[in-house]
Amino acid sequence: MTFRQRLASAAPSKETVVTVGVFDGVHEGHRHLLRQVVQLAGDQYIPTVVTFSNRPITVLRPGTEPRYLTTLEQRIDLIKQQGIELVVCLDFTQEFSQVTAAEFVTALSESLKMKGLVLGPDSALGKGRQGDLAFMKQQGESLGFWVQSVEPLEIEGQPVKSRRVRDALTDGNVAACPELLGRNHFLSGVVVVGDQRGRTLGFPTANIEVDPQLLLPGDGIYATWAIIDGQRHQAATSIGVRPTFDLTQRLVEVFIMDFSADLYGKTVGIEFIKKVRDQEKFDGLDSLIKQINQDVDDCRQVLAQSRSHDNA
Repeated sequence: MTFRQRLASAAPSKETVVTVGVFDGVHEGHRHLLRQVVQLAGDQYIPTVVTFSNRPITVLRPGTEPRYLTTLEQRIDLIKQQGIELVVCLDFTQEFSQVTAAEFVTALSESLKMKGLVLGPDSALGKGRQGDLAFMKQQGESLGFWVQSVEPLEIEGQPVKSRRVRDALTDGNVAACPELLGRNHFLSGVVVVGDQRGRTLGFPTANIEVDPQLLLPGDGIYATWAIIDGQRHQAATSIGVRPTFDLTQRLVEVFIMDFSADLYGKTVGIEFIKKVRDQEKFDGLDSLIKQINQDVDDCRQVLAQSRSHDNA
């Protein structure tokens, strides 16, 4: 399906106010923009987002494989949670990369009945990024839509962007996510059979198979909540290669406290609260087990404080 066919299939029931972007993570900067779309749409128009299933860089720079903060399904759900009524998802293909800004905005105007276009100050649409704010305003005058620019949201003097969230996660600074994302960082995946090594140590873990396109927090031990069948359980999550055993595969392993049910094949969510330590290599099993006990105690303390803050 071409991008024009995808837009046409949306068939909104009335005129729309539109913004365009990837919106990876749907962080506070994105939410700031989406709130403006909803406010400007009011009751007269449908607040609408046109997003892309993949980041344009994957096409513009072949071989680039960026990691995402959310799956596409999570992203669409988070966008709708901000009050956006219509989300249209396009594939950014080689063919689409050749579409001019004039062609794209004409398709938005005709297929989505667009009466308003909301853009960030550095937004630029179309081939060669021709469609900057000034160009879009010119197009709006001829096609009959208005253009509104929204200044970026700043936290601690810096704009909130997906790159800033990715850098925090790569550093293991998941505690920064509530401020930057507006929520705790979250991953989910199916529990698969591992090597059962945790069970022999007295700490059976669930080996979580996470979408390989998602960005994982940096290696280390994290205080987390495990979400199982809608219920939250205290958990300690390890991300890394388990250097004590000289392994190389990067794994996500979750020790769920006070829990013993069989989880194989079930989807488990992981809500990250705080990193408690970096990944380490230990000189033997005794020292490793001693540290794991300490990790569990440390995670319990962090999660108890997290719960008290939630209830405050």
